[in-house]
Amino acid sequence: MNVLSHAKAALALAIAGVCLTSAAQAADPYPNKPIRLIVPFAAGGTTDIVARVVAEGLGRELGQPVVVENRGGGGGSIGADAVVRAAPDGYTLGVATVSTMATNPATNPKNPYNPLKDFAPITNMVNVPNVMTVNPSVPAKTLAEFITLLKNNPGKYSYASSGAGGISHLDGELFKSLTKTDMVHVPYRGSGPALNDVIAGQVNVQFDNLPSSMPHIQAGKLRALAVAAPKRLPALPDVPTFAEGGLPDMDNMAWYGLVAPAGTPQAVIDRVHAAAVKALKDPKIAQRLADGGSLVDGNMPAEYAAQIKRELELRQRIAKDRNIVLTN
Repeated sequence: MNVLSHAKAALALAIAGVCLTSAAQAADPYPNKPIRLIVPFAAGGTTDIVARVVAEGLGRELGQPVVVENRGGGGGSIGADAVVRAAPDGYTLGVATVSTMATNPATNPKNPYNPLKDFAPITNMVNVPNVMTVNPSVPAKTLAEFITLLKNNPGKYSYASSGAGGISHLDGELFKSLTKTDMVHVPYRGSGPALNDVIAGQVNVQFDNLPSSMPHIQAGKLRALAVAAPKRLPALPDVPTFAEGGLPDMDNMAWYGLVAPAGTPQAVIDRVHAAAVKALKDPKIAQRLADGGSLVDGNMPAEYAAQIKRELELRQRIAKDRNIVLTN
């Protein structure tokens, strides 16, 4: 075979290779490289824990690694904005929370994104019950007794929050509004320091995610008065829901979902949704999430979009009624 024949043969093989590669990519173009999952809070919190558990199963179902990237700051707005600014190609996803999609936009006029327009909802991964706790020194054993105590002592008791404009702040203000009581708001830089001071008795009350409060409730360092959940929890069978206590509007759980930048192709959204739901149904993953106090969801994109809208409207109403506006 002469040089020209060798060249023609090589060219033919190259063309065949390109065609085979193109055919393979056309058949399954996404994903063909690692996927970045932005967590808008620091490592170690509930958002990060949920993200890492689901990312493991999601990567397995998609056939590509899903790499968690923590981008904390601004109550979650910095990480959320990073998702918005990413290319809408399915290789950057984000974890959405009540903070990023509702409380931040509701209370901060300078929030850099629109939660209803700048994201493509994929699915709500889990719901997490919230709990209202008091320091054991508070002379009230039940929710009804505590409400009576507040009405008889306006302004005497205080509640801790993870920060002005956050979920626990708005939950505290909603509670005050619904019960027509008054407590002093004491904001902290995170739920951890707030929790510590309630345990120490520096502050009387906290509205918090159940997973972080549960060990202290079990140890007797906190008294749980009510849980925000659809029904009583097996781990706290003697603690009523807010609805049982006459406050159904307080039964709002925290949630942690998957979103992509707006404009991400629908085929990609569908692929990620299917993979996420399959991962959430894995018994090992579901058990790990349950062990952390999470209730697996896995709803459809349209259902999750409606959930985000409802939460935003609720938080906007609370912020307006209680005149909560962040100025920095």
